[in-house]
Amino acid sequence: MYSINIININERDRMLAEYPSQILYEERADIYGVCIKLLTDLNWVDENWRRNFYSMSEKVRSHARMYVTESDKHPKNSVYYDPFTKTAFLFNFDYYGWIKSIALSLASDVLEDEHGINSVHGACIDINGIGTAIIGASGAGKTTHLYGLMRKEKVRVVADDWFFVRGDMPLLAFSSEKNFYIRADVAAMWPEYHTLLKNAQLDNMGRAIVDLRWVVGKYRIVPFTTLQKFIILIRKFDEERIIIKPNIDETLDFLKKENYCNPHYLVNNEYKQSIRNRFFKDLLQKTDFYIVNNIKTPEEIQKEIIKILNI
Repeated sequence: MYSINIININERDRMLAEYPSQILYEERADIYGVCIKLLTDLNWVDENWRRNFYSMSEKVRSHARMYVTESDKHPKNSVYYDPFTKTAFLFNFDYYGWIKSIALSLASDVLEDEHGINSVHGACIDINGIGTAIIGASGAGKTTHLYGLMRKEKVRVVADDWFFVRGDMPLLAFSSEKNFYIRADVAAMWPEYHTLLKNAQLDNMGRAIVDLRWVVGKYRIVPFTTLQKFIILIRKFDEERIIIKPNIDETLDFLKKENYCNPHYLVNNEYKQSIRNRFFKDLLQKTDFYIVNNIKTPEEIQKEIIKILNI
């Protein structure tokens, strides 16, 4: 994992002076209406970014900025973030998954502070207009089960990793990325994705940015849905139950301890914690939520999730 260091505006200015004088690539991403500007001298970062995100017009001023480079002055996988100017510096990264997650977290920071819009690190699907969120700590199985569910014709996908939530009743969930960054081993579990990943350009982590429309069709990738169900994946081998229906307080306590299943928050102060706690409490009050204990085979757990979704 990477380290996050909060800096002030004076430290930001010093880091700008360190940055390579020749910026080879500048890109603007449209992340749910937030303009995130990438500045990098690394070709592989620029190429992945352009495949991953919707582009924003060059005429739009950025709401937040990300500098991505290599430097022997800073540790590997180090982030320096100035919340006042929404400026992040990323040094010595070789994993695009973390870079794009920090971009999404930057957009989330803007939306939380200035627009009262919250984010969820997880997948979101739509079935006949009913949206379901699937979240879990790293390794809980959300990617495996999202792509398993996508084999069903009734299932449409809003997001596979991160989405934004706004509204009162109903809650609306909105997508964040143009194309998805997925693991090659998804095809080993679900052969339907074999051709898609066989032709993809895998990175050093065995992942690739792919256009899922090639497999499921363009009409099954949708920009938003009404959020009505909420599934939290866990792995607890000392618990025999697969489907658990806890109360709101128990679930909220679990989410707090897991940092709301999001290791990519850039700011974790008391104020931010209070915003997120209110949001997730509201979300639990307005959705039909379940904990799914992912201790059986993927096929067996898929059957249990399908029961919840009434597919």
